[in-house]
Amino acid sequence: MFRIDFNKLRFLVCDDNPHMRRILRTLLHSFGAREVYEAEDGATALEMYSHYAPDIVITDWVMPIFDGLELTQMIRQPEAKGNPFAPIIMLTGHSEKRRVTVARDAGVTEFLAKPISAKALYQRVLNVVANPRPFIKTKNYFGPDRRRTSAANAYIGPERRSGGDAETIHQPSLLDKARVAG
Repeated sequence: MFRIDFNKLRFLVCDDNPHMRRILRTLLHSFGAREVYEAEDGATALEMYSHYAPDIVITDWVMPIFDGLELTQMIRQPEAKGNPFAPIIMLTGHSEKRRVTVARDAGVTEFLAKPISAKALYQRVLNVVANPRPFIKTKNYFGPDRRRTSAANAYIGPERRSGGDAETIHQPSLLDKARVAG
């Protein structure tokens, strides 16, 4: 077993609710994070994303100017400023299967329903650090592989990715940056 050194990771928290931002900041600090940047809307978050180059983005879905889904789509543009591979954890009070699917298809890495718990947040962060998914690039999708199994390429079911041939891009792991010996 290994531990994650949160002190070596930079986070961007985007939520229009100041109480939620404070809860997330407090939880991340309790995990050991020191660099936690905050934005109250998607436009500010995108600007901060380009400036601070966070390792992990945690964003609410519903926000002014543009929402977390639009933020995700802008971050996932391969030609955009910043790292299009950064893990994105989507927060929302609306966790219906349809919404989870829409978020996944936009390039969200992990999904977290509100109200959140410290354990659930820690698990999502641990998952994006320790088990990064390869990225898939087709003519109409760029983002983390939606399927978590090694048999993903053999899938022939009704939700088979469209868009022609898929290029698989293995991203650098955050584990090398954040691993604690022991």
